Amino acid sequence: MANLHGFDANEVDPQLDLDPIPAGKYVAVITASEMSPNKAGNGAFLKLTFQVIEGPFEGRMVWARLNLDNPNPQAVTIARAELSAICRAVGVMQPNDSEDLHDLPLIITVKCRKREDTGEITNEIRGYSSRNEERSTPPSTPPTKPTTSKPGSSTSTTATQSKNSIPPWKR
Repeated sequence: MANLHGFDANEVDPQLDLDPIPAGKYVAVITASEMSPNKAGNGAFLKLTFQVIEGPFEGRMVWARLNLDNPNPQAVTIARAELSAICRAVGVMQPNDSEDLHDLPLIITVKCRKREDTGEITNEIRGYSSRNEERSTPPSTPPTKPTTSKPGSSTSTTATQSKNSIPPWKR
């Protein structure tokens, strides 16, 4: 059992059944990432959670799985190419951690496909591009994610953390 601390369903709108978003291009950010073992137990994939940040589907989530550790070399090649496209779209060419890719706007191209196991329609991300490219504007300095200060730096970590509490797309 779990204590629900006096939860009152009368005070919260119920969750609606969420159909997949229509195929198209969406401005999104990566909000979460983690490495997870694959079902066979012989590799791992990077699971990325994308959140749409503009338009009528703002707030909706779409996921991608990149087979970065897999016995099938072709699966790894495809995953690395997809990760490269994401890095280029957000302007972070050499991330040290998947969190380096978080909260940076990019355009995701979403398709709808029918699942073979259930027959349900689901979303799949089929492409990534820079937000600047989609607007057909001249290339500008790639976006950079603020980092915490290094020892000996004059910038305080607290100031950087408070700046980071506001997502870049809402600044």
